[in-house]
Amino acid sequence: MIAQGLQTALRQEGYTVDWTADGKSAAAALHAARFDLVLLDLGLPERDGLDVLRERRRSGDATPVIILTARDDIQDRIAGLDAGADDYIVKPFDLEEVTARMRSVLRRASGRGDPTIRVGSISLNPATHTVERDGAPVSLSAHEYAVLEALLQRPGAILSRAQLEDRLYGWEGQVESNAIEVYIHGLRRKLGSEAIRTLRGVGYFVPKA
Repeated sequence: MIAQGLQTALRQEGYTVDWTADGKSAAAALHAARFDLVLLDLGLPERDGLDVLRERRRSGDATPVIILTARDDIQDRIAGLDAGADDYIVKPFDLEEVTARMRSVLRRASGRGDPTIRVGSISLNPATHTVERDGAPVSLSAHEYAVLEALLQRPGAILSRAQLEDRLYGWEGQVESNAIEVYIHGLRRKLGSEAIRTLRGVGYFVPKA
């Protein structure tokens, strides 16, 4: 019930969420796919979350991990952080605090100190889900915002259509064949035709400032 409620709340915040219900499935998912952030419980069926975390860190996986758990003993917190967790939150938790910590961890992982992402004339604030161009607010749909955020987080890096689809829809989403092209077109219309470039046959990128 907690996981389902958290999924719903995070999706309402604009996140794409994939969920596994046991440690064995979590380990397989983390081995097979790339994620921006992991929220990891420790008391999982089949395999303990701490074992999953240690295995991923031993393999060189640096994906940010926030532990969400009922284990509130100080030694449990120390064990989780020493195993490679980036943060540790004890249940029951407040959703606003969880999302604030998620933004903080994601910001550190990308090497940014400023919570606002700025590339050229475009700025995006993940806390308020607002976008500006040359200081003027720009109104975007939820999917346009998600595409832009993904591209701005890695300026100069080319993201394929499949990567952007995964970012927007996750495992269970239904993807229309031209959805990404529609969102890119909308972003160019609102931010300028040169805001997002296309490398034909490869993907899209935001030029470095």
